[in-house]
Amino acid sequence: MHPNPAFRKAGPEANLQFARSRGFGMLCVNGPDGPLLAHIPFMLSPDGSSADLHLARSNAIILNGLPAPAVMAVQGPDGYVSPDWYGMADQVPTWNYVAVHLRGTLIPLPPDALAPHLEAVSDHFESRLAPKPVWKTAKMSDGVMDRMMRMILPFRLQITAVDGTWKLNQNKPDLARHGAMAGLQSQGGMSAEVARAMRDLTEG
Repeated sequence: MHPNPAFRKAGPEANLQFARSRGFGMLCVNGPDGPLLAHIPFMLSPDGSSADLHLARSNAIILNGLPAPAVMAVQGPDGYVSPDWYGMADQVPTWNYVAVHLRGTLIPLPPDALAPHLEAVSDHFESRLAPKPVWKTAKMSDGVMDRMMRMILPFRLQITAVDGTWKLNQNKPDLARHGAMAGLQSQGGMSAEVARAMRDLTEG
């Protein structure tokens, strides 16, 4: 997490809401030869105390042994900021971004937790595709879902700490921030998403 307090003012609720809205992160645990990583969807509990997820049985994180200390890094939009956009002298390039870290302990869940977890995950993300009807596992051919489920296992990250960095030029004067927003917006794509995050932070 960036050490500048200007970028660390979002409270736990804002950080958790961001993580919940993304629902995808990079899980990391310590391994014998260095960090072990997995890029995975997750479901945050209503109170933000845990995140449920699943991993392939052959994933090195499982083979490393659990329970284990872990962190889920949830990355939002990011983009390069040119110093020319600030309209100020003696500035340098930087990178704006939003990121939240969920720290805690990764534990295995019982096998019977897998089916409801998968249903909850698909329901959650399918609901974002409305008015398309929500996809259900019942659409799978007989036996296919069972075979696929034998390849994965359910887990829970019991969250003990939530940290967030919203590095969106809060350390710059308003005119410089607006210049950076305009520059990012003009680039389109993810850079425009960063500009939107800057605008939301200003208006919020």
